[in-house]
Amino acid sequence: MGMMQEFREFAVKGNVIDLAVGVIIGGAFGKIVDSVVSDLIMPVVGLVFGKLDFSNLFVVLGSVPPGTAMTLDALKKAGVPVFAYGNFLTVAVNFIILAFIIFMMIKQINRLKREAPAPAPEAPAAPAEDIVLLREIRDSLKK
Repeated sequence: MGMMQEFREFAVKGNVIDLAVGVIIGGAFGKIVDSVVSDLIMPVVGLVFGKLDFSNLFVVLGSVPPGTAMTLDALKKAGVPVFAYGNFLTVAVNFIILAFIIFMMIKQINRLKREAPAPAPEAPAAPAEDIVLLREIRDSLKK
């Protein structure tokens, strides 16, 4: 079997296609969760803690060239080393929310699997004809 034939069989298998669809949907879902975190949740959390934007929380680790604005983007463009813990907090909250949503989805899927009615047990197969004949002979000998 040629390598191209093997690759085609591998790529067309259901599991590979399911995995590809899952990765694509996961990427799009990740963007949605990122938007929810950065546009909806983090502003509220920032308001509660007194900072409106966590992404601009940082500590400067080097000397700042004169005339450079004290924003994270400006400092990074100037090549100043910064400890950007606010960006990390945003990404960590994003991960926690995404993990919680996936946990809830898996929990519901497992619940639906448990609630699915079990297939009715099949009736036992009829005994083979020779077994039936042997039983008849046994019963007739007992009489």
